[in-house]
Amino acid sequence: MAQPQTVLAASNFLVPNATFIAELVAFVLILVIIGKYIVPPLQKVMRDRQELIERQVADSEAAAKRLAEAEADYQKAMTEARTQAAQIRENARAEAQSIVEQMRTSAQEESARIVARGEEQLANQRGAIVRELRAEVGTLAVELAEKIIDQRLSDDAQVSATVDSFIAGLDAQDRAGSAT
Repeated sequence: MAQPQTVLAASNFLVPNATFIAELVAFVLILVIIGKYIVPPLQKVMRDRQELIERQVADSEAAAKRLAEAEADYQKAMTEARTQAAQIRENARAEAQSIVEQMRTSAQEESARIVARGEEQLANQRGAIVRELRAEVGTLAVELAEKIIDQRLSDDAQVSATVDSFIAGLDAQDRAGSAT
């Protein structure tokens, strides 16, 4: 025998019942609580993070710009330093050349002074030797004259006068020889 099947109207899922309404109210309450107490702090944290990221991006762009400026300044400073170094080298070379020229001039002047002093000493020595030779020649001439005349000059004044006249004659000959 077949039992009759009874269809219950309460089991229709399309028709809402009291449980559905309670679940819906609970769901809406949970959404309101989440929207009022949880979402605003989360949104604040997210805004803060987003602002922090934007500041970091702006800071990194500014840092990159400062880095580019610093590199340009560095290259400019290096170029100036190289230019100054080259100028210093050129100045040093010019100064060294000037010092060499001064030293060369000084050495030439010193050499000329030494040569002049040597020539002066030679002239003095020559004069002294000439005077000695004249005195010796005078003495020899007097001795020769004594032997020739066979007389002895006993007076020193006469000897001296004879020597002086002989030397004067030699000086006259020397001057005459130098003049020609």
